[in-house]
Amino acid sequence: MTISKTEFKRRRKQLMRSVGEGNIALVPSAPPQIRNRDVDHPYRQDSDFFYLTGFNEADSLVALIPGREQGEFIIFCREFDEKKALWEGAHAGLEGAQDYYSADDAFPITDIDEILPGMLENCGRVYYPIGGNHALDHQILEWLNQLKRQARMGVRAPMELVSLEHLLHEMRLIKSREEIRLMQKAISISDAAHRRAMGVCKSGLYEYQIEAEILHEFTRQGARSAAYPSIVAGGTNACVLHYTENKDRLKKNSLLLIDAGAEYQCYASDITRTFPVSGRFNQEQAALYELVLDAQLAAIDKVRPGNHWNEPHDAAVRVLTKGLTRLGLLEGRLKKLLKDEAYKAFYMHRTGHWLGMDVHDVGEYKIGDDWRIFEPGMVLTVEPGLYISPACTEVEPKWRGIGIRIEDDVLVTKKGCDVLSADIPKTIAEIEQAMSA
Repeated sequence: MTISKTEFKRRRKQLMRSVGEGNIALVPSAPPQIRNRDVDHPYRQDSDFFYLTGFNEADSLVALIPGREQGEFIIFCREFDEKKALWEGAHAGLEGAQDYYSADDAFPITDIDEILPGMLENCGRVYYPIGGNHALDHQILEWLNQLKRQARMGVRAPMELVSLEHLLHEMRLIKSREEIRLMQKAISISDAAHRRAMGVCKSGLYEYQIEAEILHEFTRQGARSAAYPSIVAGGTNACVLHYTENKDRLKKNSLLLIDAGAEYQCYASDITRTFPVSGRFNQEQAALYELVLDAQLAAIDKVRPGNHWNEPHDAAVRVLTKGLTRLGLLEGRLKKLLKDEAYKAFYMHRTGHWLGMDVHDVGEYKIGDDWRIFEPGMVLTVEPGLYISPACTEVEPKWRGIGIRIEDDVLVTKKGCDVLSADIPKTIAEIEQAMSA
Protein backbone atom coordinates (compact mmCIF):
# COMPACT_ATOMS: atom_id res chain seq x y z
CA MET A 1 0.00 0.00 0.00
CA THR A 2 1.51 3.30 -1.11
CA ILE A 3 0.73 6.52 -2.95
CA SER A 4 0.40 5.97 -6.71
CA LYS A 5 2.50 7.71 -9.35
CA THR A 6 -0.72 9.23 -10.66
CA GLU A 7 -1.37 10.84 -7.28
CA PHE A 8 2.14 12.32 -7.08
CA LYS A 9 1.75 13.69 -10.61
CA ARG A 10 -1.63 15.23 -9.75
CA ARG A 11 -0.07 16.98 -6.74
CA ARG A 12 2.78 18.43 -8.79
CA LYS A 13 0.37 19.65 -11.47
CA GLN A 14 -1.85 21.28 -8.84
CA LEU A 15 1.09 23.06 -7.25
CA MET A 16 2.44 24.24 -10.62
CA ARG A 17 -0.95 25.72 -11.51
CA SER A 18 -0.70 27.81 -8.34
CA VAL A 19 2.94 28.75 -8.99
CA GLY A 20 2.14 29.82 -12.56
CA GLU A 21 4.15 29.88 -15.76
CA GLY A 22 7.23 32.07 -15.74
CA ASN A 23 8.02 31.09 -12.14
CA ILE A 24 9.84 28.21 -10.43
CA ALA A 25 9.36 26.16 -7.24
CA LEU A 26 12.29 24.56 -5.41
CA VAL A 27 11.90 21.89 -2.72
CA PRO A 28 14.93 20.36 -0.94
CA SER A 29 15.13 16.91 0.61
CA ALA A 30 15.77 16.45 4.32
CA PRO A 31 19.44 16.21 5.30
CA PRO A 32 20.73 13.16 7.19
CA GLN A 33 20.66 13.63 10.96
CA ILE A 34 23.74 12.56 12.94
CA ARG A 35 22.98 10.43 15.98
CA ASN A 36 26.55 10.32 17.23
CA ARG A 37 29.98 10.48 15.66
CA ASP A 38 29.67 8.63 12.32
CA VAL A 39 26.24 7.07 12.93
CA ASP A 40 23.08 8.66 11.48
CA HIS A 41 19.52 8.38 12.71
CA PRO A 42 17.28 6.30 10.40
CA TYR A 43 16.51 8.56 7.47
CA ARG A 44 13.13 10.30 7.29
CA GLN A 45 12.41 12.32 4.17
CA ASP A 46 11.12 15.89 4.36
CA SER A 47 7.32 15.68 4.25
CA ASP A 48 6.88 18.37 1.57
CA PHE A 49 9.51 16.74 -0.66
CA PHE A 50 8.00 13.27 -0.24
CA TYR A 51 4.47 14.62 -0.78
CA LEU A 52 5.44 15.80 -4.26
CA THR A 53 7.73 12.95 -5.34
CA GLY A 54 7.74 9.80 -3.20
CA PHE A 55 11.54 10.04 -3.56
CA ASN A 56 13.17 8.91 -0.32
CA GLU A 57 16.82 9.90 -0.68
CA ALA A 58 18.89 12.64 0.92
CA ASP A 59 21.06 15.08 -1.07
CA SER A 60 18.25 15.84 -3.50
CA LEU A 61 16.32 18.85 -4.73
CA VAL A 62 13.20 19.15 -6.89
CA ALA A 63 12.63 21.99 -9.34
CA LEU A 64 9.12 22.48 -10.73
CA ILE A 65 9.03 24.83 -13.73
CA PRO A 66 5.52 25.24 -15.18
CA GLY A 67 5.55 25.39 -18.96
CA ARG A 68 9.20 24.36 -19.44
CA GLU A 69 9.41 22.82 -22.91
CA GLN A 70 12.04 20.22 -21.94
CA GLY A 71 9.92 19.03 -19.01
CA GLU A 72 8.48 20.62 -15.88
CA PHE A 73 9.62 18.15 -13.18
CA ILE A 74 13.38 18.05 -12.52
CA ILE A 75 15.23 16.12 -9.82
CA PHE A 76 18.79 16.81 -8.71
CA CYS A 77 20.07 13.75 -6.87
CA ARG A 78 23.07 11.48 -6.29
CA GLU A 79 24.37 9.51 -9.22
CA PHE A 80 24.28 5.75 -8.92
CA ASP A 81 27.35 4.47 -7.07
CA GLU A 82 28.08 0.74 -7.11
CA LYS A 83 30.24 0.95 -3.99
CA LYS A 84 27.56 2.86 -2.11
CA ALA A 85 24.98 0.31 -3.23
CA LEU A 86 27.18 -2.49 -1.86
CA TRP A 87 27.53 -0.84 1.56
CA GLU A 88 24.19 0.93 2.00
CA GLY A 89 21.77 -0.61 -0.49
CA ALA A 90 20.00 0.37 -3.66
CA HIS A 91 19.45 3.99 -4.64
CA ALA A 92 17.78 5.48 -7.68
CA GLY A 93 20.53 7.35 -9.46
CA LEU A 94 19.67 9.61 -12.39
CA GLU A 95 18.03 6.89 -14.47
CA GLY A 96 15.95 5.67 -11.54
CA ALA A 97 14.76 9.21 -10.82
CA GLN A 98 13.29 9.31 -14.32
CA ASP A 99 12.19 5.67 -14.71
CA TYR A 100 10.70 5.06 -11.25
CA TYR A 101 9.79 8.58 -10.08
CA SER A 102 8.69 10.06 -13.43
CA ALA A 103 11.10 13.00 -13.46
CA ASP A 104 11.29 14.70 -16.85
CA ASP A 105 14.99 15.42 -16.25
CA ALA A 106 17.51 14.30 -13.64
CA PHE A 107 20.90 15.90 -12.96
CA PRO A 108 23.71 15.16 -10.50
CA ILE A 109 23.30 17.10 -7.27
CA THR A 110 27.02 17.89 -7.51
CA ASP A 111 26.33 19.91 -10.69
CA ILE A 112 23.51 22.00 -9.25
CA ASP A 113 25.56 25.23 -9.09
CA GLU A 114 26.26 24.98 -12.81
CA ILE A 115 22.77 23.97 -13.95
CA LEU A 116 20.12 25.52 -11.69
CA PRO A 117 21.05 29.21 -12.16
CA GLY A 118 20.20 28.77 -15.85
CA MET A 119 16.76 27.50 -14.84
CA LEU A 120 16.24 30.57 -12.64
CA GLU A 121 17.13 32.90 -15.50
CA ASN A 122 14.18 35.08 -16.57
CA CYS A 123 11.86 33.58 -13.93
CA GLY A 124 9.71 36.16 -12.16
CA ARG A 125 9.34 34.44 -8.80
CA VAL A 126 11.17 31.72 -6.89
CA TYR A 127 8.92 29.73 -4.56
CA TYR A 128 10.76 27.79 -1.86
CA PRO A 129 10.64 27.14 1.92
CA ILE A 130 12.23 30.40 3.05
CA GLY A 131 14.09 29.99 6.34
CA GLY A 132 13.50 26.26 6.49
CA ASN A 133 16.81 25.29 4.95
CA HIS A 134 19.65 27.72 5.61
CA ALA A 135 21.96 26.07 3.10
CA LEU A 136 19.36 26.51 0.36
CA ASP A 137 18.73 30.12 1.45
CA HIS A 138 22.42 30.83 0.95
CA GLN A 139 22.62 28.97 -2.36
CA ILE A 140 19.65 30.78 -3.86
CA LEU A 141 21.08 34.17 -2.92
CA GLU A 142 24.38 33.17 -4.53
CA TRP A 143 22.57 32.06 -7.71
CA LEU A 144 20.56 35.30 -7.85
CA ASN A 145 23.67 37.43 -7.39
CA GLN A 146 25.35 35.44 -10.16
CA LEU A 147 22.46 36.25 -12.50
CA LYS A 148 22.38 39.91 -11.48
CA ARG A 149 26.02 40.24 -12.47
CA GLN A 150 24.98 39.23 -16.00
CA ALA A 151 22.34 41.97 -16.32
CA ARG A 152 24.28 43.87 -19.03
CA MET A 153 24.20 40.67 -21.11
CA GLY A 154 20.40 40.71 -21.07
CA VAL A 155 19.99 38.17 -18.27
CA ARG A 156 17.06 38.88 -15.96
CA ALA A 157 17.17 37.57 -12.39
CA PRO A 158 13.97 36.69 -10.46
CA MET A 159 12.55 39.73 -8.69
CA GLU A 160 10.68 37.95 -5.89
CA LEU A 161 11.35 35.19 -3.38
CA VAL A 162 8.05 33.73 -2.17
CA SER A 163 7.42 31.26 0.65
CA LEU A 164 6.24 27.96 -0.84
CA GLU A 165 4.58 26.72 2.35
CA HIS A 166 1.31 28.61 1.97
CA LEU A 167 0.52 27.00 -1.39
CA LEU A 168 1.84 23.53 -0.58
CA HIS A 169 0.48 23.27 2.95
CA GLU A 170 -3.00 24.28 1.85
CA MET A 171 -2.85 21.30 -0.51
CA ARG A 172 -1.62 18.97 2.22
CA LEU A 173 -4.43 20.03 4.57
CA ILE A 174 -7.09 18.30 2.42
CA LYS A 175 -6.41 14.56 2.30
CA SER A 176 -7.05 12.40 -0.76
CA ARG A 177 -8.59 8.93 -0.65
CA GLU A 178 -5.13 7.37 -0.99
CA GLU A 179 -3.84 9.41 1.93
CA ILE A 180 -6.80 8.47 4.10
CA ARG A 181 -6.19 4.77 3.34
CA LEU A 182 -2.58 5.10 4.50
CA MET A 183 -3.63 6.96 7.63
CA GLN A 184 -6.23 4.30 8.36
CA LYS A 185 -3.51 1.66 8.02
CA ALA A 186 -1.31 3.55 10.51
CA ILE A 187 -4.30 3.77 12.86
CA SER A 188 -5.12 0.07 12.57
CA ILE A 189 -1.52 -0.76 13.49
CA SER A 190 -1.79 1.58 16.47
CA ASP A 191 -5.07 -0.11 17.42
CA ALA A 192 -3.29 -3.45 17.71
CA ALA A 193 -0.46 -1.85 19.70
CA HIS A 194 -2.80 -0.21 22.23
CA ARG A 195 -4.73 -3.45 22.67
CA ARG A 196 -1.44 -5.30 23.15
CA ALA A 197 -0.45 -2.81 25.85
CA MET A 198 -3.77 -3.27 27.62
CA GLY A 199 -3.38 -7.03 27.46
CA VAL A 200 0.08 -7.23 29.03
CA CYS A 201 -0.24 -4.38 31.53
CA LYS A 202 0.13 -5.26 35.21
CA SER A 203 1.69 -3.74 38.31
CA GLY A 204 5.40 -4.29 38.70
CA LEU A 205 6.24 -3.86 35.03
CA TYR A 206 8.23 -0.84 33.93
CA GLU A 207 6.83 1.78 31.60
CA TYR A 208 9.55 0.99 29.06
CA GLN A 209 8.43 -2.64 28.98
CA ILE A 210 4.97 -1.51 27.89
CA GLU A 211 6.60 0.80 25.34
CA ALA A 212 8.56 -2.18 24.01
CA GLU A 213 5.31 -4.06 23.41
CA ILE A 214 3.93 -1.07 21.49
CA LEU A 215 7.02 -0.67 19.31
CA HIS A 216 7.11 -4.43 18.72
CA GLU A 217 3.58 -4.32 17.33
CA PHE A 218 4.38 -1.30 15.17
CA THR A 219 7.36 -3.03 13.59
CA ARG A 220 5.64 -6.42 13.33
CA GLN A 221 2.96 -4.85 11.15
CA GLY A 222 5.29 -2.89 8.89
CA ALA A 223 5.45 0.50 10.61
CA ARG A 224 9.20 0.91 10.98
CA SER A 225 8.92 3.87 13.34
CA ALA A 226 6.57 5.67 15.67
CA ALA A 227 5.09 8.94 14.46
CA TYR A 228 6.51 10.62 17.60
CA PRO A 229 8.20 9.54 20.85
CA SER A 230 5.70 7.38 22.72
CA ILE A 231 4.33 8.58 26.05
CA VAL A 232 3.89 5.71 28.51
CA ALA A 233 3.05 7.48 31.75
CA GLY A 234 2.00 5.59 34.86
CA GLY A 235 0.43 7.21 37.91
CA THR A 236 1.48 10.79 38.54
CA ASN A 237 3.70 10.79 35.44
CA ALA A 238 0.48 11.19 33.43
CA CYS A 239 0.23 14.72 34.84
CA VAL A 240 3.34 15.64 32.82
CA LEU A 241 1.92 16.39 29.38
CA HIS A 242 4.93 15.33 27.28
CA TYR A 243 6.44 12.72 29.58
CA THR A 244 8.70 10.44 27.50
CA GLU A 245 11.22 9.07 29.99
CA ASN A 246 9.10 5.91 30.37
CA LYS A 247 11.36 4.61 33.16
CA ASP A 248 9.20 4.05 36.25
CA ARG A 249 7.58 0.92 37.61
CA LEU A 250 3.79 0.64 37.32
CA LYS A 251 1.92 0.67 40.62
CA LYS A 252 -1.23 -1.17 41.55
CA ASN A 253 -4.43 0.91 41.56
CA SER A 254 -2.85 3.64 39.40
CA LEU A 255 -3.72 4.65 35.84
CA LEU A 256 -1.52 4.30 32.76
CA LEU A 257 -1.74 6.95 30.04
CA ILE A 258 -0.37 5.86 26.65
CA ASP A 259 -0.04 8.41 23.85
CA ALA A 260 1.41 6.42 20.93
CA GLY A 261 0.87 6.27 17.19
CA ALA A 262 2.52 4.44 14.31
CA GLU A 263 3.82 6.09 11.16
CA TYR A 264 3.13 4.17 7.96
CA GLN A 265 4.53 5.22 4.57
CA CYS A 266 5.20 8.72 5.99
CA TYR A 267 1.64 9.10 7.36
CA ALA A 268 1.03 9.51 11.08
CA SER A 269 -1.52 8.34 13.59
CA ASP A 270 -1.88 9.92 17.03
CA ILE A 271 -3.90 8.08 19.67
CA THR A 272 -4.15 8.27 23.45
CA ARG A 273 -5.83 5.85 25.82
CA THR A 274 -5.82 5.84 29.61
CA PHE A 275 -6.60 2.69 31.57
CA PRO A 276 -6.16 1.17 35.07
CA VAL A 277 -3.02 -0.85 35.72
CA SER A 278 -5.04 -3.27 37.85
CA GLY A 279 -7.70 -3.72 35.16
CA ARG A 280 -10.52 -1.87 36.93
CA PHE A 281 -11.13 1.84 37.55
CA ASN A 282 -11.70 2.98 41.12
CA GLN A 283 -14.49 5.45 41.91
CA GLU A 284 -12.47 8.66 41.52
CA GLN A 285 -10.69 7.46 38.39
CA ALA A 286 -13.99 6.44 36.82
CA ALA A 287 -15.62 9.78 37.62
CA LEU A 288 -12.83 11.80 36.00
CA TYR A 289 -12.55 9.37 33.09
CA GLU A 290 -16.26 9.60 32.28
CA LEU A 291 -15.99 13.39 32.41
CA VAL A 292 -13.10 13.44 29.92
CA LEU A 293 -14.95 11.00 27.66
CA ASP A 294 -18.10 13.15 27.75
CA ALA A 295 -15.98 16.18 26.83
CA GLN A 296 -14.38 14.31 23.94
CA LEU A 297 -17.72 13.13 22.57
CA ALA A 298 -19.08 16.68 22.78
CA ALA A 299 -16.02 17.95 20.91
CA ILE A 300 -16.25 15.29 18.20
CA ASP A 301 -19.90 16.21 17.68
CA LYS A 302 -18.75 19.70 16.64
CA VAL A 303 -16.42 18.38 13.90
CA ARG A 304 -18.50 18.92 10.78
CA PRO A 305 -18.39 21.07 7.63
CA GLY A 306 -19.43 24.64 8.32
CA ASN A 307 -18.29 24.64 11.95
CA HIS A 308 -15.04 26.39 12.79
CA TRP A 309 -11.82 25.07 14.30
CA ASN A 310 -12.43 26.31 17.84
CA GLU A 311 -15.92 24.87 18.30
CA PRO A 312 -14.72 21.41 19.45
CA HIS A 313 -12.43 23.05 22.01
CA ASP A 314 -15.22 25.29 23.30
CA ALA A 315 -17.54 22.29 23.63
CA ALA A 316 -14.92 20.25 25.52
CA VAL A 317 -14.08 23.11 27.87
CA ARG A 318 -17.75 23.67 28.72
CA VAL A 319 -18.33 19.99 29.57
CA LEU A 320 -15.12 19.77 31.61
CA THR A 321 -15.85 22.95 33.58
CA LYS A 322 -19.40 21.89 34.35
CA GLY A 323 -18.23 18.43 35.42
CA LEU A 324 -15.39 19.74 37.59
CA THR A 325 -17.93 21.92 39.38
CA ARG A 326 -20.23 18.95 39.92
CA LEU A 327 -17.35 16.91 41.38
CA GLY A 328 -16.27 19.74 43.66
CA LEU A 329 -12.90 20.48 42.03
CA LEU A 330 -14.10 23.92 40.95
CA GLU A 331 -16.49 26.29 42.68
CA GLY A 332 -18.53 29.13 41.20
CA ARG A 333 -20.97 29.93 38.44
CA LEU A 334 -20.35 28.20 35.11
CA LYS A 335 -20.38 31.40 33.05
CA LYS A 336 -17.77 33.11 35.22
CA LEU A 337 -15.60 30.00 35.48
CA LEU A 338 -15.53 29.78 31.68
CA LYS A 339 -14.73 33.46 31.34
CA ASP A 340 -11.92 33.18 33.88
CA GLU A 341 -10.64 29.97 32.26
CA ALA A 342 -10.64 28.29 35.66
CA TYR A 343 -10.40 24.90 33.95
CA LYS A 344 -6.78 25.66 33.01
CA ALA A 345 -5.68 24.54 36.46
CA PHE A 346 -6.56 21.01 35.30
CA TYR A 347 -6.71 21.26 31.49
CA MET A 348 -4.01 23.43 29.98
CA HIS A 349 -3.73 22.42 26.33
CA ARG A 350 -5.83 22.68 23.19
CA THR A 351 -8.32 19.99 22.18
CA GLY A 352 -6.61 18.98 18.94
CA HIS A 353 -4.36 19.64 15.98
CA TRP A 354 -4.13 18.78 12.29
CA LEU A 355 -2.86 15.29 11.47
CA GLY A 356 -1.27 13.95 8.29
CA MET A 357 2.29 13.33 7.16
CA ASP A 358 3.45 15.12 10.31
CA VAL A 359 1.89 14.33 13.65
CA HIS A 360 1.35 18.07 14.17
CA ASP A 361 0.53 18.55 10.54
CA VAL A 362 0.65 21.65 8.38
CA GLY A 363 -2.24 24.02 7.73
CA GLU A 364 -3.37 27.33 9.18
CA TYR A 365 -5.80 27.33 12.08
CA LYS A 366 -7.04 30.82 11.29
CA ILE A 367 -7.77 32.65 8.05
CA GLY A 368 -7.05 36.26 8.88
CA ASP A 369 -8.56 36.82 12.30
CA ASP A 370 -11.21 34.11 11.98
CA TRP A 371 -10.99 30.44 12.90
CA ARG A 372 -10.79 28.17 9.87
CA ILE A 373 -14.00 26.44 8.76
CA PHE A 374 -13.93 22.64 8.62
CA GLU A 375 -13.96 21.12 5.12
CA PRO A 376 -14.27 17.50 3.96
CA GLY A 377 -10.87 15.81 3.77
CA MET A 378 -9.36 17.52 6.80
CA VAL A 379 -8.04 15.19 9.52
CA LEU A 380 -7.54 16.29 13.11
CA THR A 381 -7.10 14.89 16.58
CA VAL A 382 -9.64 15.40 19.36
CA GLU A 383 -7.89 14.99 22.71
CA PRO A 384 -9.28 16.60 25.88
CA GLY A 385 -7.77 15.65 29.21
CA LEU A 386 -7.61 16.32 32.94
CA TYR A 387 -4.40 16.46 34.97
CA ILE A 388 -4.68 16.79 38.74
CA SER A 389 -1.18 17.50 40.00
CA PRO A 390 -0.08 15.57 43.10
CA ALA A 391 0.94 18.96 44.50
CA CYS A 392 -2.53 20.49 44.02
CA THR A 393 -3.59 21.17 47.61
CA GLU A 394 -6.76 22.99 46.48
CA VAL A 395 -8.53 19.66 45.90
CA GLU A 396 -9.17 16.64 48.10
CA PRO A 397 -6.31 14.11 48.27
CA LYS A 398 -8.41 11.43 46.55
CA TRP A 399 -8.22 13.37 43.26
CA ARG A 400 -4.51 14.17 43.31
CA GLY A 401 -2.06 12.53 40.93
CA ILE A 402 -4.66 11.45 38.38
CA GLY A 403 -3.90 12.23 34.73
CA ILE A 404 -6.30 11.26 31.93
CA ARG A 405 -6.33 11.98 28.21
CA ILE A 406 -8.46 10.39 25.47
CA GLU A 407 -7.43 11.07 21.88
CA ASP A 408 -8.88 9.96 18.55
CA ASP A 409 -8.14 10.75 14.91
CA VAL A 410 -11.12 12.29 13.12
CA LEU A 411 -11.82 12.81 9.41
CA VAL A 412 -14.15 15.60 8.32
CA THR A 413 -16.69 14.18 5.84
CA LYS A 414 -19.35 15.78 3.65
CA LYS A 415 -22.09 15.13 6.22
CA GLY A 416 -20.16 15.23 9.50
CA CYS A 417 -17.13 13.29 10.60
CA ASP A 418 -15.67 9.80 10.82
CA VAL A 419 -13.68 8.73 13.89
CA LEU A 420 -10.93 6.73 12.19
CA SER A 421 -9.70 5.26 15.49
CA ALA A 422 -13.16 4.36 16.81
CA ASP A 423 -12.38 0.63 17.12
CA ILE A 424 -9.80 1.10 19.88
CA PRO A 425 -11.42 0.40 23.31
CA LYS A 426 -12.47 3.67 24.87
CA THR A 427 -15.43 3.32 27.22
CA ILE A 428 -14.81 2.02 30.74
CA ALA A 429 -16.65 -1.20 29.92
CA GLU A 430 -14.65 -1.75 26.71
CA ILE A 431 -11.32 -1.10 28.43
CA GLU A 432 -12.02 -3.35 31.40
CA GLN A 433 -13.21 -6.09 29.09
CA ALA A 434 -10.10 -5.79 26.87
CA MET A 435 -7.84 -5.98 29.92
CA SER A 436 -9.64 -8.95 31.44
CA ALA A 437 -9.38 -10.82 28.13
